[in-house]
Amino acid sequence: MSIETHIQLALLIPIIGLVGIVLTGRIPNLREAVTLITATANAINVWSIFPAIQSGARPSVTLFEMLPGLTVNFTVEPLGMMFAAIASTLWIVNSIYSIGYMRGNKETDQTRFYACFALSISAAIGIAFAGNLLTLFIFYEILTLSTYPLVTHKGTEEAKRGGRTYLGILIATSIGLQLPAIIWTWNLTGTLDFVPGGTLTGKVQGLSAGLLLALYMYGVGKAALMPIHKWLPAAMVAPTPVSALLHAVAVVKAGVFTVIKIIVYVFGLELITTESATNWLIYAAAITLTLASLIAMNQDNLKRRLAYSTISQLSYVILGAALGTAMGVVGGGMHIAMHAAGKITLFFCAGAIYVALHKTEISDMKGVGRIMPVTMFCFMIGALSVIGIPPLGGSWSKFLLMVGAADAGFQFIIGVLILSSLLNVAYLMPIPLRGFMLRPPGAGDGPVKVQEAPLACLIAICITATLTFVLFFLAQDIFDFLLPITVAGGGQ
Repeated sequence: MSIETHIQLALLIPIIGLVGIVLTGRIPNLREAVTLITATANAINVWSIFPAIQSGARPSVTLFEMLPGLTVNFTVEPLGMMFAAIASTLWIVNSIYSIGYMRGNKETDQTRFYACFALSISAAIGIAFAGNLLTLFIFYEILTLSTYPLVTHKGTEEAKRGGRTYLGILIATSIGLQLPAIIWTWNLTGTLDFVPGGTLTGKVQGLSAGLLLALYMYGVGKAALMPIHKWLPAAMVAPTPVSALLHAVAVVKAGVFTVIKIIVYVFGLELITTESATNWLIYAAAITLTLASLIAMNQDNLKRRLAYSTISQLSYVILGAALGTAMGVVGGGMHIAMHAAGKITLFFCAGAIYVALHKTEISDMKGVGRIMPVTMFCFMIGALSVIGIPPLGGSWSKFLLMVGAADAGFQFIIGVLILSSLLNVAYLMPIPLRGFMLRPPGAGDGPVKVQEAPLACLIAICITATLTFVLFFLAQDIFDFLLPITVAGGGQ
């Protein structure tokens, strides 16, 4: 089977799984088996592309031409390969978790949930493999629309309100800002292809470069750069597996992936580093990652605290790309993977606490670590990875970002990153400390009865917590894999 066929199957397998999920919807065990089989088959298929990309191949598939010179094209390069591998692999783990969560919480409309999830994974992989801005934009919109029913899954007035905010901001930014930026790029260059070295190199400069960059960066609303961020906490009304999808598997990672892709392949690192009019993005990202951390400290609802944490962590990736140095870009790309493992663990734990104890507020979680020791231990592991403590994956990406800041001559960014990590400690570590150090209210002096979430939830939590360790030791391999994207002619 050719690599080109594998690329097409990566988009098609989730759709086939969607049909199977709908057809088996009345038989929960069979429906969930179809989900797991589909997710596994898709991951195997996606990973089968990896060796070719690692060896330097850049396979490409054109489905059709919409207009002269405008094609729906898929071209796989290292950054997209990494994003597709993350999305497809974590779909398996998220599916295992979802079975425990959805059943344990007695959620309704589970068939719709699994079907929309499959569609969103197909859209995420379409974004990952997009060979030009047109293809990326199409699948970006499909991802927004396919995740809307997941955000509003509960059907409550609060869920509908959160869904309106989610859909409204993401559609408005993509249509109102990103699409004009794409049209402007077409007028300047005559192409929408992603080109190593950047299609805009020598085509735009000065204030025009800064303005075009602003249209792109705020047009990619999924990257949650302030003030285009309110959709993310609003979407926390969704079931926790959806929150995990939003924060770790697909949506926000699609946002920051798009940011790196545009900076590397549309603007080009030379333009970003030589045009002072683009430096505003460094400051905007630094402000967002600091302010979001400060807001997170004041959130009592656990999922909202984690949501603002995600906004902060996404700006690490944006910052790395904005620096325009090889270390910054690779550090930002690596942070996509490192943050995915740490943050999905934290959200899995938040959902497990809700399923087992029906607690959502941090102030109500005294002694939870004694009731749910496995869950809270894994929460601590995920938190330490997000903070950036060795030997956990998050430590490497943050280190590379600091090196990238020094290379770019923005030494103050090193201080911003250190401050942000300290704020991470302040809003994350009190949760496991209170959970383990304090006794549950009303527990008396006797032994505390252990009451963990369903086994499927625990299995998924332990897998992702372990992944944060594994990624630490794979950092060199990830670095070597991503480095070619920073070299003109070597990334695609």
